Amino acid sequence: MTQQATDLILSGSYLLPGSQQKELIADGAAAITGDTITAIGPKDQILADYHTNKHIHTEHGLIMPGLINTHTHAAMACFRGLADDLPLMTWLEEHIFPVEARWTPEMIYQCTLLSLAEMIKSGTTSFCDMYLFSKEVARATETSGIRAWIGEVLYDFPSPCYGELENGFSYVEQLFTHYKKHPLITITADPHAVYTCSPELLVRLGKVAQDHDSLYVIHLSENEVEINTCRERYNCTPVQHLEQLGLLTPKTLAAHCVILDDEEIALLAKSDVKVSHCVESNMKLASGTAPVVKMLEAGLQVGIGTDGAASNNDVDMFGEMNSVAKVHKVKHMDPTAMNAEQTLHAATLGGAKTLGAEWQVGSLEAGKKADMIVLDMNQPHLTPLYNIPSQLVYAARGADVLHSVINGKVVMEGRVLQSLDEDRILAQMREIGQKIVRHGKD
Repeated sequence: MTQQATDLILSGSYLLPGSQQKELIADGAAAITGDTITAIGPKDQILADYHTNKHIHTEHGLIMPGLINTHTHAAMACFRGLADDLPLMTWLEEHIFPVEARWTPEMIYQCTLLSLAEMIKSGTTSFCDMYLFSKEVARATETSGIRAWIGEVLYDFPSPCYGELENGFSYVEQLFTHYKKHPLITITADPHAVYTCSPELLVRLGKVAQDHDSLYVIHLSENEVEINTCRERYNCTPVQHLEQLGLLTPKTLAAHCVILDDEEIALLAKSDVKVSHCVESNMKLASGTAPVVKMLEAGLQVGIGTDGAASNNDVDMFGEMNSVAKVHKVKHMDPTAMNAEQTLHAATLGGAKTLGAEWQVGSLEAGKKADMIVLDMNQPHLTPLYNIPSQLVYAARGADVLHSVINGKVVMEGRVLQSLDEDRILAQMREIGQKIVRHGKD
């Protein structure tokens, strides 16, 4: 039999195509041609069928789908530890918003690079970002080679990025035009929240999303203050408000969804709204615990997000999975709630489904994009190894990731970033951190 040429082969002691232990392939391998997975299977079979000039074999290595962070604010990495242990509104209005008013495009670019380096080094291969100066977020993303959904946040008051609101719509249209056919970057329409956006703004952005067939990404029902504000203004909850405006659709990606009653969960499920669950941020800001178990029982598609490093304080999806599984067990006083396979699914294929990208990423299948990571399972905290999904959720850490491949490109090998200069990024961020401290004293 004639061997086929392929660009890259990854092999290891284990290959997990999805989130279930029963799928595990011992001594597995993946063949990658261009940006696509050509085949997965036992290593001996892959090596018999394919030849390549680049073969990365990891003894004790686990090949698995890259993790998908469905909600973050990458550039906020520079705020890590700046204003901790505060309520959400105090944190935003008295600390974050004033510092953001001093943002420059170059600062956003450098801060985003820091977060991207952290994401890649901890196993994330795709992320969904909503923030300011999104052209710079996208520019950093292109540099890194990671896959992303990116949107510029719009709200009623002037932005440090685009100034008056009308300019924001022009800015968003420029993003859609520039990245229309980009292989890794997809643009989204992003109202900040119901408490910062008028009904007219929410509806207008909904039309933008519809015109571009894009995701409509919004913070929704994050805490009691938001709920009370919405009731005072509109005599309804945030979910009811969006429903009345016709903005609950299968393309709506709602971040947080902490405060929901059963009727609202049913309403979201009926509209096929997608949810990004950000458990560590919600815990740290004491927003509450989202009713994720009920959401899943109602048929809602739920992904996992870290939120920004200013309110987490990292973007390590392995840590996030660990928290997701444990928080819901204690909330329900049920050790079977959010089991390891459910949680791993939410961080991989479930996350892809929230972004409308399950045909492309989220699992390892021939024909899908080659987004995968390799973990070193030869670690004290990962030994002995009985059940891989359990180890990944309850014991693995971002630092266990050795290699990362995104869209067929090796972006990290042997924990060395290939597309980013880590030392330079860290040096730049130390300088930016000093500037933020000096400005805070002005």
